Amino acid sequence: MESQTKQLQDARAAKEKAKVIFRRLGQVCGVGITRQGDVYAVKVNLEAKPARGTQLPQEIDGVPIVIQVTGPLRKLPA
Repeated sequence: MESQTKQLQDARAAKEKAKVIFRRLGQVCGVGITRQGDVYAVKVNLEAKPARGTQLPQEIDGVPIVIQVTGPLRKLPA
């Protein structure tokens, strides 16, 4: 099994690639790193469901991609 450090490094690299790939959708409101079971994954938050037929990657360089439709995110008042 890969070390946690190596998994995290891979997830960070995949996160940067995910930003570029998902930016084309224009509906991304966040990209981060999360845990999925025993491995790190990249989480992509979308404001709305992508258009029907849009192909979204399930993984990037072996790192799983978790996609969640959150709606628009807003800053909470202080």
